Amino acid sequence: MPSETTPRGRPRDARSHAAILAATADLLAETGYAAMSLGAVATRAGVGKDTIYRRWSGKAELVYEAVFTTTDTAPVPDTGTLEGDLTALVQQLIDEFGAPAAAPALPGLLADLAASPALLARIRSGFLGPAKRRLAVVFDRARARGETGPEVDGDLVLDLLLGTVVFRLGVLGAPADSRLARSMAGITAKGIEVR
Repeated sequence: MPSETTPRGRPRDARSHAAILAATADLLAETGYAAMSLGAVATRAGVGKDTIYRRWSGKAELVYEAVFTTTDTAPVPDTGTLEGDLTALVQQLIDEFGAPAAAPALPGLLADLAASPALLARIRSGFLGPAKRRLAVVFDRARARGETGPEVDGDLVLDLLLGTVVFRLGVLGAPADSRLARSMAGITAKGIEVR
């Protein structure tokens, strides 16, 4: 009799997973969000559509993971200062949202998320959670160094940083570089430092 911890079905193939994410990013850059289909992703990745649906609830969730989660696996910056750590984090966001697949994905993805509270809740818990945990590490270190106090709302700071990057790159189509990362981090650090 199988134990309760034994996974059912075939184990996930890491190569298929990576191929699906790569195919999604490539197709987004080539065709945009609206024209990209899960059938086209499956064909490009060399898998069946059922393989995609076993892993993701649909197009929006797949696109989010394929394009907007690369910073989640990056090491948490530890430059020795809050401003330095925030600069590194903002630069990671700029790199992620400046990727070729990001701009074509963002408008359609945001519309799909707005139309589905259940999907938005899954994205918040499953994908935004790691970003919040990374920022919490940065703030814990800053508090330990005496740079900021316990009253800092990490979720709000993440919203400010992410919102600015998304607006500048995804909505305005404005160029972003390391100067933007330094400027945003400096303004943010000054706003939350201990006075």
